[in-house]
Amino acid sequence: MPRMNHLSQIPELQALLTPGQVVRIPDQMDVPLTDRVRRLVDTSAFGRLRHISQLGLVSVVYPGATHSRFEHSLGVYRNALLYLRHLSRFDDLVHKVDTQQAHCLIVSSLLHDLGHWPYCHPIEDLQLAGWPEHETLVRELLESEEIASLLRQDWGLGVDNVCDLLTKRTRNDGDRILSGILSGPIDVDKLDYLYRDSLHAGVPYGLQFDTSRIISNLCLNETGDGIAIAEKGRTAAELMVFARYVMFNEVYWHPAVRSATAMLQRCFYLIQNQWQAGDMLRMSDETFRRMLLKCCRGMESESLSVDLFGPRRRLYKRVAQYSLFESPAIFRLFARRPYQELLELSGRLAIQISQATGLEVAREDILLDAPPVGLEVQFRVPVQLDRTRSFRPLGDLSPVVQALATQQFDDHVKRVRVFVHPRLVSAMAELPMESLLENSLE
Repeated sequence: MPRMNHLSQIPELQALLTPGQVVRIPDQMDVPLTDRVRRLVDTSAFGRLRHISQLGLVSVVYPGATHSRFEHSLGVYRNALLYLRHLSRFDDLVHKVDTQQAHCLIVSSLLHDLGHWPYCHPIEDLQLAGWPEHETLVRELLESEEIASLLRQDWGLGVDNVCDLLTKRTRNDGDRILSGILSGPIDVDKLDYLYRDSLHAGVPYGLQFDTSRIISNLCLNETGDGIAIAEKGRTAAELMVFARYVMFNEVYWHPAVRSATAMLQRCFYLIQNQWQAGDMLRMSDETFRRMLLKCCRGMESESLSVDLFGPRRRLYKRVAQYSLFESPAIFRLFARRPYQELLELSGRLAIQISQATGLEVAREDILLDAPPVGLEVQFRVPVQLDRTRSFRPLGDLSPVVQALATQQFDDHVKRVRVFVHPRLVSAMAELPMESLLENSLE
């Protein structure tokens, strides 16, 4: 039990011990709901997350992975309460985090995905001019009277308080600690999505690390402005790093998932001028799919959109794949190029394939998929050693973390791939793809 202090008196933390209202989420997890939390959950903006899938196109490979951002947000909120309850044992944190800041973390953990639109991450990876990130769009929803009044009346918060925490605008040590809890190497978001995505996808990878062991060994770092982990939690942290690596490798960047992603990105890029970011905040997944099919009608992307979201799904096929370690030259030539360049290179590649096979090959028949410009967050967390009480980076203590996290994570799990229309696969079986790719750059 934490010692009695202003943090332990927060109703949501007390509800962990003596729950009244709860909502049950998989797998047999009770999430406590106080009256003021329930009022946020019952808003139309939060309710919309029931119709936004957490994993989007992953369900084309793992049909059980249809869970919503609504469910995930409740799991993240519950994790935030567990973090606060444990860390309220530390006098340093209690002195640096006041009740309003703790309220802000609780609210932000619940509402952190409010700005998500359908298939958000693949579209964000395009880095379209004038399209803000979902963390920025959340302000529009928070400023609605429905939510702003609840923040003000129930939590003593302004919209700026929540937006600052979500976008990492920090003013003091307390803010920096809470920002790391919400978005950092061992944050409440990763702890939920690795577990929940694995659970619904039906794979074991994200279920193998010990969440409770991680939480019970959290502490403050050496400078007192961030999260660290005690040495007893080191193995659990290592397993979390490995789980993240395998989930990216086997689920998020599965070849068929990336085929569907490349199809969606090509469609959206070609019709982007028909959409506005603000409109996306009022869409469900189903509304988005219908709108995409409508906007692509009569355009070069029409067949792509129908193959992806029509009544009979037909994904493009992978004919080549290049990792940094197997094909470093090709990987470096194509990885992290702006999407417009990949589109132009796809067109050049289509011409070469047409000449080599004698077939009619259009630009939309060839999709180049590559690691996007933006990089994944690396896994850097300090470990407090039991004997000396000093701190060492987890990567210095663990060969697993050294290999998978402190080196560039993207280079291990993301690949350059060439996807083509299914009718072209057999004709391309003997083509020298590396030479064709290199020629497309000339």
